[in-house]
Amino acid sequence: MSSSTSKIADWASKNKNLIIAATAVTVVGGAAATYYYQSSTGVSTTSEKKKKSKSKNRKKKSANNGPSPANEPLLEELSLEDRNKVAQDYKSKGNKLYQQHEWIEAANSYSKAIESATKPEAVFYSNRAACYNNLGRYEETVNDCNEALKLDSEYVKALNRRAQAQEQLGKLTEALNDFTAATIIDQFRNESASKSVERVLKKVAEAKAKLILQSRGEKLPQISFIQAYLNAFRERTPTAIPDDSPAGDLDLKEAFNASEAKDFKLSRTKVEESLSKGLSSTQLEAEALNLRGTFYFLLNNPVKAIADLEKSVELWPEFSQSWVKAASVYMELANPQAAFKAFDTAIEKNPVDADAFYHRGQVYFILSDFNKAIENYEKSVEIDDSFPLAQIQLAVAQYKNGNIAKAMVIFRSSIKKFPAKSDVYTYYGELLMDQGKFEEAVEKFDKAIELDGDKYPVNVLPKINKALAIFQWKQDFAGAESLVREAVASDPENDVAIGTLAQLCLQQGKIDEAIEAFEKSAQVSRTEPELVNAITYENATRAQAHFIKNHPSAAAKLGPLAQSMGA
Repeated sequence: MSSSTSKIADWASKNKNLIIAATAVTVVGGAAATYYYQSSTGVSTTSEKKKKSKSKNRKKKSANNGPSPANEPLLEELSLEDRNKVAQDYKSKGNKLYQQHEWIEAANSYSKAIESATKPEAVFYSNRAACYNNLGRYEETVNDCNEALKLDSEYVKALNRRAQAQEQLGKLTEALNDFTAATIIDQFRNESASKSVERVLKKVAEAKAKLILQSRGEKLPQISFIQAYLNAFRERTPTAIPDDSPAGDLDLKEAFNASEAKDFKLSRTKVEESLSKGLSSTQLEAEALNLRGTFYFLLNNPVKAIADLEKSVELWPEFSQSWVKAASVYMELANPQAAFKAFDTAIEKNPVDADAFYHRGQVYFILSDFNKAIENYEKSVEIDDSFPLAQIQLAVAQYKNGNIAKAMVIFRSSIKKFPAKSDVYTYYGELLMDQGKFEEAVEKFDKAIELDGDKYPVNVLPKINKALAIFQWKQDFAGAESLVREAVASDPENDVAIGTLAQLCLQQGKIDEAIEAFEKSAQVSRTEPELVNAITYENATRAQAHFIKNHPSAAAKLGPLAQSMGA
């Protein structure tokens, strides 16, 4: 497994503030609501109070809340200055009622303020929207926020309230746009800000991912991905099948040949046909199940994959490769106990199976148990030192474990032993890049690119790594983007290349191109988490584009803001 993918993910995560903004939900009665909690006299506006006719009560109310409605002059009889004063009195009364959680009465007071004012004020509509929001009257909340934002397009409280109401109404894209705008305008100062946007982003991404997965038929991933998975196992010669064998056996033979020729669609079809027609021996059936289980795993169907692999070892217990593959699937199913048991069985059946030790080392590596990973990689190399990936991963594990000098020695030794293997240069370059030795790293990536030449399927990882190196080294956006576009052109469905292109476009403010690349990334995503991640970035970027379009003056501050945040 390449560490480039994790590097890209880490890099994207560090730059999250550029695309994932958030803001806090206003908590009624908390510090965020103190804007309303101003103490002042006001005008009684409830219908119940208007209907009361007893002189004693009327005098009491007049003393507490200002002049009674019966004594108020008509608005048209007031001067403009007095009308605005009455409006402010109604607002103050509304604030007091809001503080007492008298939402309906407070809303009525804000309505009176709106009616009384000589010209509309955004705060009146926003405050009434807060009342409606607390009453669960979300459509009215949105309408009032719309009015407030017509008067002040950067009114953060109105944006937040409209976002909350839209989220309740299931209008998630609109909610996301408002939460994002509110947060950027507020300059990311609220520590709990990310929760609002990330919550809505999660809802949007999961809902869209569900629809995509329901409509998406079974589709094998890109050829380069399949080949990378197969290359993680040492070459193994399948059981020989004579030309005069039964039809099922011959279909299996065609499946093996098609896989060798990298025609994986044909290989999958033929292995299905072989199992449907039946095979002449349990060993051949076990091999067919191993191959079909591999395809199920690549199709992101671990349940069917494990069923085939378990049946394979049941028919042929000594078939250690099926045990090893089963262990990988168990890990995908979040069952490490079963995975390690499968590895133990594979080694028990074949103590010199170098692949079993290599893949068990991979699992320990993923679990960050680098000491055990190193132990297994060393055993794999001891059994068979002709497999470069085992030595590469041994070096990387040493590096991760803090043994940098050992890691460098292993890589230099591996280059001498495997001078024509591009992977050695690619991974060595990654470690050099991690140490900030960009010039040396680029030299190694160039060598890997030269060695790969016109191989099929093309390995685009060296170009992607070189792009990241020159981006970090020289901040050469144009050069980095050019290399990544070459990688995408060579392998149009490579998820790492597409994801890197999206991030580079985003860093340069090429929002539309970034969105297009994120959309493509979602299309080629193999697993649900990968799909959710791609959709998350796509929609976060769309929200930023919406902000730039609708708040151009605030958007102009994005660049300096990002720089001040160290993005």
